[in-house]
Amino acid sequence: EMRMADVTLDDIQLALVPVSKKSASVYKAVVILYKSIFRAAKESHVIEVNPTLHLNAKGGGVPQEDRQALTDEQVEQLLDAIRDLPPYVSVMIGLYAGLRREEILALQWDSVYLDTDAPYLTAWRAEHNRPVISTVLKTKAARRDIPIPKCLADCLREAKVTSTSDYVIADSEGQPLSYSQFKRVWQYIVVRSTKERTYYRYVDGEKITHTIKPVLGEK
Repeated sequence: EMRMADVTLDDIQLALVPVSKKSASVYKAVVILYKSIFRAAKESHVIEVNPTLHLNAKGGGVPQEDRQALTDEQVEQLLDAIRDLPPYVSVMIGLYAGLRREEILALQWDSVYLDTDAPYLTAWRAEHNRPVISTVLKTKAARRDIPIPKCLADCLREAKVTSTSDYVIADSEGQPLSYSQFKRVWQYIVVRSTKERTYYRYVDGEKITHTIKPVLGEK
C-alpha cells in the first residue's frame, strides 16, 4: 500500500504496464481515470502535486487491427445465409445505415421515417454501449439523421408490419435485446457463414473425414 501523496509518475507508469497489453481504448480509459482521480485529489488539497500532469495515453495499449469492409459479393452471401433469421434486420441496418451495435439495439420505430420521399432514420447516442436512448446531446454528432437506401427501407417496412414493440430489434417481450441476447442471435451468423464443418464419405469401405472452415465470400 502507498499513501496517495507519495505516488509518483513512475509508480503510475509501472501500474500501467499490465494495462498496456490491453487494447488502446482500454489503456486510454485507465489513463483518463488516473488523471481524474489525482486531479480531484489536487483540487481537494489531498495532495500538493499531481503526478499525472504529464501522463499521456498516446501510443499506449495494443492498436486495433484495420478491418476490411465486405465486398458486394460477401454482403450478398451473408444476407442470403441469414435471410428470414433473427439477425437479418439488424445486419441490414448495420450494412446500409452504418449504425453501431448499441445504436441498432436502441433504435425505435418513432425514429424510423419510411413515409417520406427520402426515407431516413435517426440514430441517438446510447449510454455506456447499452441500448438506452438518451436525447440529452453532448455534441451535435450525438444525433444523426441517416438517409437509407430502398433495400433497407423495404426491409424495415416488412419488419414493421409484424412488430409489436416500440423497438425495431426486440425480444419476445418487446424489450431491447441485452448484450447476452445479441450474442446468442449473432451465433446464427457464425453457424451459417463461418463455423467449421465436418463431412464424411466412404471410399472402398473406409471412412474419410473432411473438415472445412468456410471463409465468407469464398466458394
